[in-house]
Amino acid sequence: MRVGVVVGLILVAGSFATACGESIWQEGEQPTAHKMNRHPWWYDQVKKEFLSGGDWISNFSEEKEGTAEYRIRVREGGEYVLWLRINPVRTRVSLSIDGGDWRELDLSNALEVTNIAADGKIDLRFIGWVNAGRVTLAPGEHTIAFRFHGELQNHGGLDAFVLTNERFSPKGLAKPGSPETQADVVTEVGTWAFQPSHDPVRPGALIDLRDLNEPIAGEKGFIRLSADGMSFVRGDGQPIRFWAVVDYGWRMEPDKMQRHLRWLAKLGVNMVRVHAQLCVEKEGAKLTDVDEKVIDQIQRYVAECKKHGIYVTISPYWSHTQKIPASWGLDTYTGHSGPEGLIFFEEKLQNAYKTWVKELYTRPNPYTGISLAQDPTVAIIQVQNEDSILFWTSQNIREPFAGKLRQLFAKFLVKKYGSLEKAQAAWGGAKHEKDRPEAGEMWMEIIWRMTAQAPKPNAAWAKRLADQLEFMSRLQYDFYADMAKYYRQALGCRQLLNATNWRTADPVLLEDCERWTYTAMDVSAINRYTGVIHIGPNDGWRIDPNHFYLSQSCLLNPDEFPGALKQTVGQPMIITEVAWVHPGLYQTEGPFLAAVYMSLTGVDAFYWFSYGDEFWTADPVWPWWKVGGLNSLKKWEGSVPTQAGMFPAAALAYRLGYIQTADQPAVYEERSLQGMWERRVPIIAEAGKFDPNRDPGDFAPQSPIKQEVDRLAFFVGPVHVKFDGQEKNSRVVDLSRYIDREKGIVRSMTGEITLDIRNGVCTVNTPKCQGCTGFLKQAGGRFRFGDVMLTSDNDYATIMVVAMDNRPLRDSEKVLVQLGTTARMTGWTERDATFESGGQKLQGKQILDTGRPPWRLADNRVKLTLNNPSLQRAIVLDVDGYPRQEVSLERQGGAVMLDIPRDCLYVILTK
Repeated sequence: MRVGVVVGLILVAGSFATACGESIWQEGEQPTAHKMNRHPWWYDQVKKEFLSGGDWISNFSEEKEGTAEYRIRVREGGEYVLWLRINPVRTRVSLSIDGGDWRELDLSNALEVTNIAADGKIDLRFIGWVNAGRVTLAPGEHTIAFRFHGELQNHGGLDAFVLTNERFSPKGLAKPGSPETQADVVTEVGTWAFQPSHDPVRPGALIDLRDLNEPIAGEKGFIRLSADGMSFVRGDGQPIRFWAVVDYGWRMEPDKMQRHLRWLAKLGVNMVRVHAQLCVEKEGAKLTDVDEKVIDQIQRYVAECKKHGIYVTISPYWSHTQKIPASWGLDTYTGHSGPEGLIFFEEKLQNAYKTWVKELYTRPNPYTGISLAQDPTVAIIQVQNEDSILFWTSQNIREPFAGKLRQLFAKFLVKKYGSLEKAQAAWGGAKHEKDRPEAGEMWMEIIWRMTAQAPKPNAAWAKRLADQLEFMSRLQYDFYADMAKYYRQALGCRQLLNATNWRTADPVLLEDCERWTYTAMDVSAINRYTGVIHIGPNDGWRIDPNHFYLSQSCLLNPDEFPGALKQTVGQPMIITEVAWVHPGLYQTEGPFLAAVYMSLTGVDAFYWFSYGDEFWTADPVWPWWKVGGLNSLKKWEGSVPTQAGMFPAAALAYRLGYIQTADQPAVYEERSLQGMWERRVPIIAEAGKFDPNRDPGDFAPQSPIKQEVDRLAFFVGPVHVKFDGQEKNSRVVDLSRYIDREKGIVRSMTGEITLDIRNGVCTVNTPKCQGCTGFLKQAGGRFRFGDVMLTSDNDYATIMVVAMDNRPLRDSEKVLVQLGTTARMTGWTERDATFESGGQKLQGKQILDTGRPPWRLADNRVKLTLNNPSLQRAIVLDVDGYPRQEVSLERQGGAVMLDIPRDCLYVILTK
């Protein structure tokens, strides 16, 4: 984003007039009037060098509140931000402007809180900066009053306050205009406002991908597997690709639901995921009770999806219950969250699960007349969301359930070896003091012992840990096999089945065991998020002032790309939750990279997370929470211009096959189950670290590959893994033909995709789809493709040029030019900052103000040349795909040239 720079500082009686606005600095110790009650000797004993002007005004009285009033003169008028340099610790402060009602301030997000007690004691004497929010003032005189009150002697102190309408980020005693107070503010300069209409599904749009969907979802029958088992086909055998979202439209009222799904279909969506909870979590409910409202909502939703040609994936259970009621009868879990891990072995919970899904799938749907089990609109059933016996949460399984798990381990050993004594003999002496063979119970090590973080075990314990890992993996596999049988035989479900979408405690040593357990069903899956490191209070669901973040681009950090996945031979691979997470800045690359690399590798779907508004999330502000008078933003919204706004071109190119799929895997690995139990190192992993200085025996001895394969192979072509195979059959193409580590260049096996990880740019060049994403200016700003040339002065942008009529671009009669840059709320303010995350110090940003609607997108600075002699018109569209204006095309020989308008997402080139 471009922002102005404060220059020309002039000081006049506390008023700072600059070329960019107005700031007023008022000393606290200089009120117009006050009723403050100083402590006679203690509270004002502070380090005066930390106070502006060397003093403050304070109150400390058991009986009396303190008030201080100030008269100021505003020159410009309009909206100002009010900053207070105040004591924010264990006190209460209220504000009144021009004699209005008192408003208590939120002091919880104070900045630079410093102990100023002269004797250094930690008591009540502190100073810090508090953002008191925005105020609107007319030109002229105003009064601002503060009231200090609270349980602890009504104590409080005010050093100074600032009213400003310009760039100001508090830093110690520095005043507005000082270099150290400068922050980046998103304004109208260099940006344009994203302002969608209230009816984006009315007739007349020039972008509407509804016709890519079937008239009725499932009209050709149930979705099934392709001949090789690794992709999807319709009921009539025709291949089908899914552009998917995690959607909460199932909670909407009928009219809103209908419009919402029509809008998703327009953007190119033909699959949605319902992430629901069928159980009833309130006290008094039985474990087997089902939420009738949720079942009705899902039934109505499936019926509506059918009309829009949108298939449905249903995930009915997540073990992350907030507070387990006593009426569930889960013993020590009562009152706690969870119960992670129990579903895999606790029959009471398994039987309850079967009851829930029986009610969901076998009841006749009143909105269609058939049960969900018999409805081909439901394409995939996901057994459960984000739980694994191989994840860290298994260490938290409570007694007596953990004891039951130990008993099951003992039974497994008896079955494998004949007796526990023979098992211990086979291990060679690996005993634990908590083993209880006489009670039929063998101790189980925590999952940490299976990870690379743990000390390497001796030979005896290595054998014992291998047996434990085999037991845990087979336990999970058997659960999924039992569920598959139940869904198929007891419920009559004909949908494809997916086990879950989770990960393990070690992505190198355990992940293949996890994926093997999914082979008890049809489809493999994972959830993955990328794009930002974000920390601060409530950072799991909110973006607040005083949070810290570091934007990350997959173009510079390819290990962070969610689609870099090992695909199990014989199973489609889907990502059932994915997002370039807010407040990460580099989001428009997401749909571009998904389209090109899913096409290349055969990964079968990204389910974009999450969609809960009827249309666009034009206002992501949480309506009930303020932070110091400033807005708190929603974190997980996907229906924003930088994500959903990039769907049309990406979905079109992916679903119509504009980008080639590689005809062979770049990496093909076979893994024996025993090698997995022994935690042999795979030749390639999706994440995590492998130390090449470890014992080379950590690789399977039969494997011809004794080193980890470069993970950039994920961007060369598919990476396949076959379980229960032979390591000697593993193979890798000559990656040196495609990967140039020295230059930072990775080319796809098809020759159509190039990733430049040094400059942070990815390009695609096919007959029907050409474009680039990333840090374009840094990479030279000029990109030449088969039929298209793009020049851009954007620091970061994504540009896709695709044929809308499935013809080569040079012959197409309707071409979509789609552009995305970066987006922030109006008034978003941030500054450079160092913060710590995961034990590391990072150079990122500190959010000072999250801003307010509308979104503001960085201007397009792009010129296009396209070799196509038949194109005559350039129609600029609004953000909903409707014609906004026609602009002139220049012609030069058989090419057309266009200076893309700065303020649009889409341009249609046509005859």
